[in-house]
Amino acid sequence: MKNMSKELLDRINKLATPVKIMHVCGSHEHTIMENGIRSLLPDEVEIVAGPGCPVCVVPSREIDECLELVEKGVTITTFGDMLRVPGSNGSLADAKAEGGDVRIVYGINKAIEIAEKEDNDVVFMAAGFETTAPTTAAEILATPPENFSVLSCHRLIPPAIDFLINSGQTSLNALIQPGHVCTIIGTKPFEYFSNDFGIPQAVAGFNPLDILMSVYMILRQIHNETPKIENEYARAVKEEGNEIATKMIDEVFDVASREWRGFPKIP
Repeated sequence: MKNMSKELLDRINKLATPVKIMHVCGSHEHTIMENGIRSLLPDEVEIVAGPGCPVCVVPSREIDECLELVEKGVTITTFGDMLRVPGSNGSLADAKAEGGDVRIVYGINKAIEIAEKEDNDVVFMAAGFETTAPTTAAEILATPPENFSVLSCHRLIPPAIDFLINSGQTSLNALIQPGHVCTIIGTKPFEYFSNDFGIPQAVAGFNPLDILMSVYMILRQIHNETPKIENEYARAVKEEGNEIATKMIDEVFDVASREWRGFPKIP
């Protein structure tokens, strides 16, 4: 792995040119930070983090909706990361400390198990991008108990990127796309950014070599003046994505404009 990293860094240095590459994935940022990848790259090659944390983008309004349900005696189930996300007047952690029935689960299936054992209304606060939406959809299609409901806080990645590009407030030159999202929706929804805006892109996996290879792919596109979306994460991502998963998403969810924390409504 050390030799491969050195070879990739040599290639990156040979093609280095001023570029700002944005990723939209918390896992990518973790890999970049943990392995000091920014410090290994030439100064003119910059990687910046976009809105890629599914917890961080949930707006206070949706936290407020959950808090209102807690006050009405509803059991709220959600991921542990959601507990401290602030609403307008407190968080789910605050509500739990005050005696509200707020429970941490590791997935929607565990929330359904709670609903099956109790008479109380149980709501699962479903957060996440295209990666977690199929699981939510599958459980809804499986006909859960009548006392079970979902508050959907799911978001879509391509519209957010489109908003950032068209806002004119982000001077990005290239994109590293999230491998787990592309595992579900494939690479086609991202072709638009290369075709219409001339933005080089690479779908990346989650180890350091994946990130370095995606940077090299982007620099190679810039050098050759061939902006497109390249699939570095071919071991998991197909061009068409997971058609079974996307079919479930389409069957269960309607796409609507939604507010993101720190952003206005994104179409």
